[in-house]
Amino acid sequence: MDFATADLIDDFGDELRSCETQFRHYGGRASFAGPVATVRCHRDNGLVKKLMNTPGEGRVLVVDGGGSLASALMGDMIAAAAVANGWAGAVIYGAVRDVGALRELDLGVKALGSNPRKSAKDGAGEVDVPVAFGGVEFRPGDWLYSDEDGIVLAERELPV
Repeated sequence: MDFATADLIDDFGDELRSCETQFRHYGGRASFAGPVATVRCHRDNGLVKKLMNTPGEGRVLVVDGGGSLASALMGDMIAAAAVANGWAGAVIYGAVRDVGALRELDLGVKALGSNPRKSAKDGAGEVDVPVAFGGVEFRPGDWLYSDEDGIVLAERELPV
């Protein structure tokens, strides 16, 4: 899929929502897009791991970690599972770890920052619920488009 988020904004304007959060790019895939799946969790990546070990079918996992940088919600093992299972990417409103390894994987990964501390693995949180940060709501089934310029959301797949 070849697109630029700036061009999508120019072409589709008011139909798109633009995330204001300034994420850092960690994955080996600079641009990624797909239907949204969501997780809301706090310092516990059990649900992230569970989902990334299921068929991704080109989806993008949006993780609302409450903006916490206290522990990582994704590392190299979860990201490798995501690649193996066909996920297009992950947007982590929180931290990741193993950043050198993430850079080598064919997966789009955006996060607020990194922390080598691992998180709890209890599976606490919610799956496939709307989550909000950066002035936008991420709803399961919406389409997310991400590149170096940022993240935009549409209610449908766009003809790119």
